[in-house]
Amino acid sequence: MNSPTTLLLEEQLQQLQLAALHQQYRTQAQRATLDGWPYEVYLAALIQQEVNRRVGNRRQRHIKDAHFPLLKELADFDFALLPQLNRQKVLELAQGHYLEQAETVLFVGNPGLGKTHVASGLGLAACRQDRRVRFYTVTHLINELQEAQAAHQLPRYLEKALRHHLIILDEFGYVPFSPTGAQLLFQFCAALHERVSVLITTNLPFSDWVQVLGDERLTSGLLDRLTFRCHILEFLGDSFRLRHGLARQAGANEAVTLALPPVG
Repeated sequence: MNSPTTLLLEEQLQQLQLAALHQQYRTQAQRATLDGWPYEVYLAALIQQEVNRRVGNRRQRHIKDAHFPLLKELADFDFALLPQLNRQKVLELAQGHYLEQAETVLFVGNPGLGKTHVASGLGLAACRQDRRVRFYTVTHLINELQEAQAAHQLPRYLEKALRHHLIILDEFGYVPFSPTGAQLLFQFCAALHERVSVLITTNLPFSDWVQVLGDERLTSGLLDRLTFRCHILEFLGDSFRLRHGLARQAGANEAVTLALPPVG
């Protein structure tokens, strides 16, 4: 039976929402008794358990709040399929030092080469380093910016964006923007410049960005900001999805051929 002191302690721990202490104080007390811990060591061990719990929960919230389309791990990316991709640079970026300097990362290459996968992997790594991350497709971001502008909430939207450490903008170049959309994207990136890291994936070389943005001066100004203190990685090769589809089709054709009865 629990003593009145124990019951009071457990009630206080619940009121203070110290879940790790509530779960671990008995186990740690037994260990402290057996090993002869000083009171300070026992207390420090309990507090470390609570710190670990809170940091873990916060990192899980960061992952949820990032709105990744899929949770793609860098460990699952097959770098052997892209031998020209700078793997060492990707792993270096995963350490998160670029976030401390609010540097930009640009992934450039044809569709289907894993740019979104690697971008998501870097985003997950940042979340686990207790960083705040937000993932957008570029078209979705522009829709949100236009809605914020129409509601006279654009300054508030930009202020909220500035609370992040990393913003990922995926699929730049698939859809041309309206003049308003292009201007809003420029305003968004200009607000983040040297304050929040931005990672952009694009299927277009820089010389073709004007085709999407529709204005040479705006395009020049955006690229000037994005390429300042920037890490550029090229994804070269044939689409993984295309190769996989062709391999599947070839396998299916072979299976049909084997199943056909002999002629004659």
